[in-house]
Amino acid sequence: MDVSLPPAEGDEYTFERTFDHEDVREFGEISGDQQPIHTEPDEVGRLTVQGLLTATLPTKIGGDLNYIARGMELEFVEPVYTGERIRCTVRLESVTERDGYYDVESTAVCENEDGEDVMRAEIDGLIPKDAISADE
Repeated sequence: MDVSLPPAEGDEYTFERTFDHEDVREFGEISGDQQPIHTEPDEVGRLTVQGLLTATLPTKIGGDLNYIARGMELEFVEPVYTGERIRCTVRLESVTERDGYYDVESTAVCENEDGEDVMRAEIDGLIPKDAISADE
């Protein structure tokens, strides 16, 4: 991911991941979210992925961009299951240059393999100017 250029309205970034049983179990241990849907496989052997574990997809993109979130509004639309490939796209909706940083508002949409939205988010934050490489 190129963080050498200033962020611009309309920039989009994508990340894909498939969560497995170990991911769900480890996140459950860390978060304390040990509901049976996260610990006991369903009739086809899947676990339901915790919503906040799904929310790590846009936060991974944010980390790559050095995007410091101030607020996140998350909407969990459909369940995510282990073994499903989830694609997350973050779009910078507005970018305002300030002294020392860029004020950024973005949206995120995570989709399953069938193209169904599983999570949507609105994210407000900033990208420090000193986090952007001037090498290029």
